[in-house]
Amino acid sequence: MYNDRIYLTPQDILEKEFKLDARGYRPQEVDKFLDLVIRDYTEYNTILKLRDKTIKELRDENLKLQTEIRKLKEILESTNDSSNAVSNLDLLKRLSQLEKIVYGKNE
Repeated sequence: MYNDRIYLTPQDILEKEFKLDARGYRPQEVDKFLDLVIRDYTEYNTILKLRDKTIKELRDENLKLQTEIRKLKEILESTNDSSNAVSNLDLLKRLSQLEKIVYGKNE
């Protein structure tokens, strides 16, 4: 994805050889190469900033979802507890009615 925007590899930079002129390296050739290096570093910094921003956003979303999961678990547990309590109460009432029928108590 980002490789199509970065033109130089570390190996390209390491192996770059400039042609010698009468007074040393050709300034135009060096300038062009340094322009490529600057462009790549600028792109690299942009990629790093985007990555850091994405990581921060994902961490924030993760915390938000973890909090939501905790709340939903609490709601589920409280719902299960109350439904168990209702079920137990219902069972006790039925058992009481059965005892009255079986033992013939008319209270």
